[in-house]
Amino acid sequence: MNNFPSVLVLILITATPSHAILPPKVYWNIMLPNSPMPNAILDLLSSDGLVDEKTGTAVNVGKGGIGVNVNGKDNTHVGVAKGGITVNTGKHRGSGTNVNVGHGGVGVNVKGKGNIQVGVGKGGVGVEPSSVEAEAMKNTLADCEEPAMRGESKFCTTSLESMVEFSMLSLGTRDVQAISTTVSESRDGAEKQQYYSVAPPGAQAMAGEKLVACHAQPYRYAVFYCHATSKSKAYKVPLVGKDGTKVEAMAVCHLDTSAWNPKYLAFQVLKVKPGTVPVCHFLPQDHVVWSVRK
Repeated sequence: MNNFPSVLVLILITATPSHAILPPKVYWNIMLPNSPMPNAILDLLSSDGLVDEKTGTAVNVGKGGIGVNVNGKDNTHVGVAKGGITVNTGKHRGSGTNVNVGHGGVGVNVKGKGNIQVGVGKGGVGVEPSSVEAEAMKNTLADCEEPAMRGESKFCTTSLESMVEFSMLSLGTRDVQAISTTVSESRDGAEKQQYYSVAPPGAQAMAGEKLVACHAQPYRYAVFYCHATSKSKAYKVPLVGKDGTKVEAMAVCHLDTSAWNPKYLAFQVLKVKPGTVPVCHFLPQDHVVWSVRK
């Protein structure tokens, strides 16, 4: 395997100068005073997982989600690792599905124009070029370098400030909210894949059909793949596991799939063609959905 480029290139949307020197939580409270910080971001801040734009410091945050290419070549390989992919089968409240609500899992990765490159191995960030980790990082870079799909814009971010600014710019307002899947009560304190049922009051739609979804990616430090879509709906879905675990899960329904790869896994599962039905999926805990506040 060839070595990756040795220069790290980050195209960041910078926050306003008056906010650039603020600690992350203070910055958040100023920019989003009516939206609590999601656990997906709090967890990274507690471990210094997001890059500080003032110093450029970063640390490892472990493995993120596995991307599913909906825009690539036919017969694209789909890696399913932990968890599985969830698609809309028309089931209603009280029905169940096997879902992974932990960190990682499978997210829909819509490819976009490049932002970052990295050197690995000797003189780079300390990753063996032939390792599984290096291959995952290479895939993350490839995802960030591909052109955006029709009707979408995308951005790979390594900082809280750039994520906030991209989301506000994409949604056309600063009155936004950010939400992630949350495990509110677990019988044994463990995250696991199991059978869940939708609990009352059922799915609650978030405002508008324009969303920004930010998916954690496999990398040596926190990288979120953020993409803005104009024809999607987000839902907060209360779930109860077979063992009593309670989850407030985030689900996203893509209403226009006409530009997606016909070989995408959801179409094969549902036995439908692109553009004929919406495709819905749950998001793991380390992904964030942004929408306009109601």
